[in-house]
Amino acid sequence: MNGERGASCSWHRVGIGLGLVICMIVVSGVKGDAVDVIELNSHWSISNRNGSLNIAEQTLPSGIYSAFYPDQLLDSYNDVNLRWLAYDNWTYTNRFQIDVDHYKQVRTVNLTFHGIDTIAEIRLNHQLLGRTDNMFVRYSYDVTKILQDENVLEVEITSPVWSALAKAQALDNSGRNVPPACPPQRYHGECHMNMLRKMQASFAWDWGPAAPSMGIWKSVQLEMYEVALLRDRENFYAQLIFYAVELLEQPVVIDTYTSQPISYLSPVIVFDQSVPIENVVTWWPNGYGDQKLYPLHFTLNAWLGSDGPKVRSKTKSQKSLRVGFRTLELIERPAPDGLGNTFLFRVNGIEIFMKGSNYIPSNILPEKQSQDQIGYLLESAKEAHMNMLRVWGGGVYESDYFYDLADNLGILIWQDMMFACAMYPVTPDFLDSVREEVRQNAKRLSHHPSVAIFVGNNENEVALMQDWYQTITHLDRFKEEYRQLYLANVLHELKIVSHSSRPSPLVSSPSNGKASEKDQFISENPQDNHNGDVHFYDYTKDAWDPAIYPRARFVSEYGFQSLPGSMAWERVLYADDQLSELMSHRQHHPLAMLPITTQVHRHLPLPLPEDEDYEEALIYFSQITQAMATKVETELYRSLRDTNHSTMGALYWQLNDVWVAPSWSGIDVYGNWKLLHYWARDFLAPTAIVALYDKPTKSLNVSLICDEPEIDTDDLNVVENIHLWSQLLPRQNRTWPVTLRRNGVHYDKIIPLTDLLNGEFNERNAYVEFQLRRKEKLISRTYFFPSNIAAAVGIQDPQLEFEISSKTCHQTNTGTRNSVSLTIEVKHPGVFVYVDLKLPYRHKFSENGYMQTTPVHVIHVVVETKSCYRLWRKGNFNILTVNKFMT
Repeated sequence: MNGERGASCSWHRVGIGLGLVICMIVVSGVKGDAVDVIELNSHWSISNRNGSLNIAEQTLPSGIYSAFYPDQLLDSYNDVNLRWLAYDNWTYTNRFQIDVDHYKQVRTVNLTFHGIDTIAEIRLNHQLLGRTDNMFVRYSYDVTKILQDENVLEVEITSPVWSALAKAQALDNSGRNVPPACPPQRYHGECHMNMLRKMQASFAWDWGPAAPSMGIWKSVQLEMYEVALLRDRENFYAQLIFYAVELLEQPVVIDTYTSQPISYLSPVIVFDQSVPIENVVTWWPNGYGDQKLYPLHFTLNAWLGSDGPKVRSKTKSQKSLRVGFRTLELIERPAPDGLGNTFLFRVNGIEIFMKGSNYIPSNILPEKQSQDQIGYLLESAKEAHMNMLRVWGGGVYESDYFYDLADNLGILIWQDMMFACAMYPVTPDFLDSVREEVRQNAKRLSHHPSVAIFVGNNENEVALMQDWYQTITHLDRFKEEYRQLYLANVLHELKIVSHSSRPSPLVSSPSNGKASEKDQFISENPQDNHNGDVHFYDYTKDAWDPAIYPRARFVSEYGFQSLPGSMAWERVLYADDQLSELMSHRQHHPLAMLPITTQVHRHLPLPLPEDEDYEEALIYFSQITQAMATKVETELYRSLRDTNHSTMGALYWQLNDVWVAPSWSGIDVYGNWKLLHYWARDFLAPTAIVALYDKPTKSLNVSLICDEPEIDTDDLNVVENIHLWSQLLPRQNRTWPVTLRRNGVHYDKIIPLTDLLNGEFNERNAYVEFQLRRKEKLISRTYFFPSNIAAAVGIQDPQLEFEISSKTCHQTNTGTRNSVSLTIEVKHPGVFVYVDLKLPYRHKFSENGYMQTTPVHVIHVVVETKSCYRLWRKGNFNILTVNKFMT
């Protein structure tokens, strides 16, 4: 059971000196090449417990929601209306034939399930093979003596809702309850998610629906072998050949074990191989250099007898992978302010500010995750200049494709293990399952240069110490169980992939990093701004004010909610649904819409709820507010890197979404960017100008941020434009020369507000624009709005008109792309011009939510369709401005 498919390999980047040393550890579930691999991914049938529901000819990957109600879960109120699917038990059945005589020389036949969701009993020809309890684990069974010419494979999956309840009740009865029992009522969720090793978010989260999935979410294979498996408990002989064609002129042959056997108790081959340093190009994160990847290939010949392998026997196994050479260190040294330690990542000797977001599963149904969806999200992250994504601990360990693409794009991965916002059992069977989960996934991911750090859990230390789940009365017990799970099991198993090119795992996020060692990794305040990483949310204060945010070393979660666009809502509404009611149903925040509306009311002219245009305004204004708040917070963190605070990371919550709902995402479930992601492309740019208001001194702090280690600093200047709300074009400007600090922050000026706003300009009738230019070329711009926009004087109807000025269509490998240009004309300033496509297609504008201060502006949009869209009309677009709601 749980056997490896072929040899698995880990690589270690050990050092750069006169040469590189690659330390290869070949960890084996050693097998020869399969004589044959038979995919069992088609012709499945699914039935419920009493046989009243059946569906045939299903293909893997599969789940009950996607099989019985494809693409309907996310419509209307189906998160609740289809919940009955999760309360039943379901059996997957596959009837297949195999020519047993043809394979009579085969020594072993292995049946491998790469992912079952989750509690299941597996039978082949009515014989029990085993039971599964972990969707993150691969299960393998020897079926050599069970296979027949006609076979029946059955996977009986038990309701995760009732399975979790049964486990929780058993613990309660033993006096060892493990909170939290149930999510908040607003989630419309299910209880006891922490009882099962399954995607925790499938029981509901504050950003997503409850969809307690069941199914076979990865492939199933029959594998035939002529050479023994390790479970035969025999020593064996082996020869390993290592090919690195771009690094070494000749293959490396390891023949130590051709004459002396390898013990089945420790089936590991370790060797070091030096590589001339001049042959190696280092791998860099996005924005710092190229992502050079080297193909490595291993051939392992393994046999049993001392007389060597038989001539015609298939005793070889092969593995290929791509690796990048880089150093990556987590630097926790005494901080400049003398309070605690820094928390920064140094890659190839360069200290890098980590900027990015948090990644949740690309689909709430694990079997529905697609390469197209994943690729679009990661490409969007790269386009917004992100260099790190945090794979959050309530989802899944992502697919090989995800990490391969992150390698290609230079996006570092902060990898949580899949534990989030809960205490967890420490029963022997639970811990056994966790250890296997960590072993398998750590081995699978460890060779990727993009994987920067492993982290034991999301928010469980802070939940324990801040008593989120009423653990205070048994605190000693829960501390002991916490350490048992994460220190003695999760982190212990992560040691198998520990090496000098990756920092030691963190126990939790947030945490105090190495400062928590003295507390045995449970600190009184895991949110200490002077150590480790923090998560920050505050919905009570003005989110456009930089003073409210922590001066922390690294902020790995922060953010604000917004609503997806109107077209997204139209795609999920049924005819008799009311938009306001569906919004309320899908708003899982315990404070409901209050965090959104409170922030909007501070700055924008939100109509009354009974007004006809309320929902339209709420959607639009929520996206402005989210984008501006996240911009201000991120710019603050970036500007603090070279201060005594030494802030060196900002990962906002969250990149993507799983349904149409109020959430923290910057990209909606259909892949369409909200204003946040358009703006992120600017506020995360490698070189950016920042102007942050300091209330106590009533002044603007102007900083120039430069992430680039090498950049031309000649011919740079800042242009300061003062605008009136009532008139196009700036009314006053001045220019001064500036420089940049390479890979750092140049703190340029502190400008009293009275120096900007005097004479005809005051806080209500004017606003300020700062541009960073190289000669006449614009590099970056930012705005400062001295009053709340709803109270601004002079904003009037911009008399906006637009025309479709060009349209083209061309085919790509992935579909059809329609390119359309819009020429937008105004007679007065357009405030946060927002262009909305009223068609159900994935699209991307050249910019959105921009300030139009010139009479004519052209924007472009690329729309993805199955075939060319010929009938472009102005009615396909809706253009909003804040002006509309003030005049």
